Amino acid sequence: MIKGIVIVNNSGKPRLTKFYQNVSGEDRQQSVIRRIFQQVSTRPDNFCNYLEGSVPEWGENIKLIYRHYATLYFVFAVDSQESDLGILDLIQVFVEALDKRFENVCELDLIFHSDRVHYILDEIVMGGMVLETNINSILQAIHDQEKMHTDSMRKAGPSDSLDAISTKLGAGRNW
Repeated sequence: MIKGIVIVNNSGKPRLTKFYQNVSGEDRQQSVIRRIFQQVSTRPDNFCNYLEGSVPEWGENIKLIYRHYATLYFVFAVDSQESDLGILDLIQVFVEALDKRFENVCELDLIFHSDRVHYILDEIVMGGMVLETNINSILQAIHDQEKMHTDSMRKAGPSDSLDAISTKLGAGRNW
């Protein structure tokens, strides 16, 4: 099972975090992110991309599987049941989906379009379980969601008030 996904830049600033096993409290979450970053950032680039990590909040036998692209570390914390190569492939699928969606994804895309990044991730992993690994299916789901968003915005019109928009979408005043 995937315990958490962390994307951090080379300075250790988190750009995306998603915990599938509860880590209560902001201080403990920051501690987990710091600990993960310290473990992967100190490794030379010619070392393998997975290591037995120590994340006390998730127990023992946690593996940190990661890829370092330009200025970002994509880190998946998983239990010992997960395949190292399978997770590396999953990271590659996630990065490819981001790259196709944002045309050469960069750190700023993760910052300014975090909602879309989370949507893409949710198409691939939900609740710590892998849902989809086929890049074409993921891209089709992203395209369908964006089409629905565009269609709903077209129905609303640029000058409509909130009440008018909710009425057009069928929500009435209870929206």
